[in-house]
This record gives sequence, structure tokens and C-alpha cells, in this order.
Amino acid sequence: MLIDGLSHGSAVQAAAAAFAGRLEQLIDLCIAVQQIPAPTGAEAERAAWIEKRMRAIGLADVERDKLGNVYGRVCGPRPQDRPALLVSAHTDTVFPPETDLRLRRLDKGLIRGPGIGDNSTGVAGLLTLAETLTQLAPPPVDIWLVANSMEEGVGDLRGMRRVVDRLAADTNGANRSAGPSRNGRGALGAVIVLEGMGLGRIVHQALGARRYRTSAAAPGGHSWGDFGAASAVHGLVLLAEEIVKLQVPQTPRTTFNIGRIGGGTSVNSIAQEAWMELDLRSESPETLAWLDGQIGQIVERHAQAHSAHNDGLTLRHERIGNRPAGGLPFRHPLVQAASTILQELGVKERSDGRISSTDANVPLSRNIPAVCVGLTDGGDAHRLSEWIDPLPLVKGMQQLLYLTWWSAAWLTKSG
Repeated sequence: MLIDGLSHGSAVQAAAAAFAGRLEQLIDLCIAVQQIPAPTGAEAERAAWIEKRMRAIGLADVERDKLGNVYGRVCGPRPQDRPALLVSAHTDTVFPPETDLRLRRLDKGLIRGPGIGDNSTGVAGLLTLAETLTQLAPPPVDIWLVANSMEEGVGDLRGMRRVVDRLAADTNGANRSAGPSRNGRGALGAVIVLEGMGLGRIVHQALGARRYRTSAAAPGGHSWGDFGAASAVHGLVLLAEEIVKLQVPQTPRTTFNIGRIGGGTSVNSIAQEAWMELDLRSESPETLAWLDGQIGQIVERHAQAHSAHNDGLTLRHERIGNRPAGGLPFRHPLVQAASTILQELGVKERSDGRISSTDANVPLSRNIPAVCVGLTDGGDAHRLSEWIDPLPLVKGMQQLLYLTWWSAAWLTKSG
């Protein structure tokens, strides 16, 4: 049994068992996080609250960087020349600052409200893990606990990119060599990413994604007096019509979506400007590059046609996001440990959740072992009706504690 074989096993198992008695406290923490608005790129209020909480817990080296990432560390034995473990949860939500964040308690204990699962529960789990670790013996290696910014949408994983840049370079690691460790992974050895929902999922394949903003500019004019003048909206709609007719393979699974579109001045104006935002994804980096190229060719063909007609309409196709791909095989020790822990806790593993686009994309793309795990059941992510079931949080937190402790020990043996 993996759990029974953990170092300091009795103390770790006692801490895991104690989560059942701390459930109401954990629910209150989820709600406290959810009540602080945190749109992507505007997470400062939530980040400040988390920083204060980390200091109260007693983590070492607590600080907040310019991107709003909040760092804290549980120190392993000294001297420490092994790569560190990172456990992270993103702080941002998809909801604008004016969103009504009031919660509703539903039947069977469910809690409904925007952002309650994604990712207020993840952040609450991170803070609860931090508090638990400080009450145990020093872990086998340093464990960084980071609440990172800008995971969602056009945030483009910028928070996690900065976190991995910093920790992999080990610019703030006291009493540790700043150079690469003997296992070749440098100062950051493995990463566990937390999402509030999706208990039973083990994401170990990073889904590549590219995002574009395509804009049109035209002379425009009055809908009656200037009829026939080039319209940015008309030009963009005709472009979108050709894009949505693209045929993409089912295997490897490949998707595209025009998620937002806008422009124009009024109903009786010929539009001078219009824009749309596209999301492209594929399980295969090669297929993603192919899809990217196909759409780029369509945009270029339309741009050349407008130029040939000299109608004054111009197009701009600008990349606004690039989520890198990568992955671990299912037989990798980190993935196997996560799977075994779920089995030993009696949690059914979800085989549909092994590939996704998460903060784990960043370390995986840099050959740093990483998984993303969920903490409880929930649904309606990214909707105002988002909900969680708090009861499975006990198993979710037990999973997290065991996986964290196992990973820290594994990093001492994987050189």
C-alpha cells in the first residue's frame, strides 16, 4: 500500500483523517476566497488576502511578485540540495468585477455561485494544505505553495510561466545550489496543480492551445447615404463564415471556436471596426500547427482580396495566447502515484480527464514532471450557476496531502 509506506506515515495519516473534522472550516475558507473578486489580470485584492493568510499560517519566504503570484515555502531539512516540489492553485476567475458573487445553498448541501469551484476551492485547498504541512515534521524536500495569477483566458498562463521561471532558476533558495541538480531537472523537481472541481481527474497531458484576435478596419459611413462602402462587420462575418467551414480531424481531437465577436457603432452605421477572438486546440502539436496555418491562410486570402478591390478594408490577425503542449506517460511514477492514491482512498479515477489545458502545461512543456488534480465534485464551470459538492472535499484533501508527501519523498530518490 502506497499510503502505508509513506515516511512519517502515522502522522501523515492522522493529519489526513483530521480533514473530516475540518470540513466546515474548509467550506468557510472556500467561501471567503470566492467572495473576493479576482478577474484575470486584476487579482490584487484576492492575492493580498492570500498573502496575509500565508503569513498567519507561518510559511517561510512569503512574498507577492509583480504579476500577483503569492509564494510561501515549507522548508525541508538543511542543507538541502534536492529539487523542490511546487504545489499551485490559480487565483483568477473568468468573471468580471461587477459579477454578483452571492452564493446559494442547494439541496443535499451543494453550494452554487460564480467561481466557487474554479478556482476558489483550489485556493482554499492550497491554504489548508499549507497549514497542515506546517504541523508535520519537515518534508523530505522544500515545498513551495504558490497561488498564481492569470491562468484563465487571455491570461495565457503568464502567472505560472513566471513562477516556473523563478523556481526553476532557484533565485530565492536558501542553502541550496543554484545550479542544476544531478537529476537534470534543476531546482524545481515536480509540480502538482490544483483545480477545485474534477475529483478523480489526473491531468498529465497538456493540451496545446493558440488564441487569436482578428480585427477589421474599414471606411464605414452612413447605412443609407454610404451604402456599398466597405463594412468591417461584413468583412469579418464573411471571414468567419469560411473559418467555421473548416474540417478538422476527430483523432487527434482538434477543435476551434470563435468565442467573442464585436464591433460597429450603431444599427444605422456602416461599421468602421470589428473584431473576433478565436481559440484553437489539439491533442497533437503538429495538428495544432496545421490548423493555425489553415486559418492564417484564410485570413491572408481575404486580406489580399480586399487589397485587390481597393475597398479600404484591412485585416489584422494577432496571436494573444499560446498554451504550450507536453505530457507524461501514464506509467510515469508521479502519474502512477496519483492513480494509486485515488484507488486506495476509494475514489474512482476519471479516464476522460487525462488531457486538458491547465497551469500544468507550463512545467510539462519544459520537461518538469507535473499533474493537475481536482479536489471535489462540481459542475457548470465558467457559468454563474457554477456549483460544488463540499462532502467529497475530505477525500480530495486526503488525496492532495498523500500525493504531496509522496512526491517530496520521490524527489529524494529520483536522481
